[in-house]
Amino acid sequence: MSQFPPPPVTPPVQPGPLPVMRPHRGATVLVLGILGLVLCVICGIIAWVMGNEDIRQMEAGQMDPSGLSLTKAGKTCGIVSVAINCFVLAIWLLFICGGVLLGAAGGM
Repeated sequence: MSQFPPPPVTPPVQPGPLPVMRPHRGATVLVLGILGLVLCVICGIIAWVMGNEDIRQMEAGQMDPSGLSLTKAGKTCGIVSVAINCFVLAIWLLFICGGVLLGAAGGM
């Protein structure tokens, strides 16, 4: 027999439950961003808002970060969509206001 006592038995460490992460919506954000560029500005606004929220949740560890690049691309498309539509609206308003002013000046 050995003169040393047996080593203490430590219970095996059970891994805790993995944190539950929501699945990413990168493809949805990207599709909405593209639709915002092609179809209507509302889709671009939705992509921009969803992209901001999803990126925030991915950085906080609450959402699956594997879709980060898709989400960023969709958010960028949404921002570009809104910017282009605002520019087009401003040009359109200039033409309308200019036409009204020219029509009013010519009618005198």
